[in-house]
Amino acid sequence: MASIIYGLCALTAMTCTWLLLSTYRKTGYRLLFWSGLCFAGLSINNILLIFDRIVFTTSVDLSTWRLLSALIALLPLLYGLIWEEE
Repeated sequence: MASIIYGLCALTAMTCTWLLLSTYRKTGYRLLFWSGLCFAGLSINNILLIFDRIVFTTSVDLSTWRLLSALIALLPLLYGLIWEEE
């Protein structure tokens, strides 16, 4: 059951990435761009979670990489929320 939930979370994050970036291309609204970059990083985070919990169950610990990818994913959104003027 956990693998299904992890997979659905990854698919949801990838869908949000696609929707945000495609809408940014149509409208040019910059906050959509920063949000799309954030969700792209969160998609990577979810993929690393799948590898950590399902593929490499005991041999490799990817928790540090998952936390680092989540931090890097949130930085573009933080930048967009603070310094974008629109």
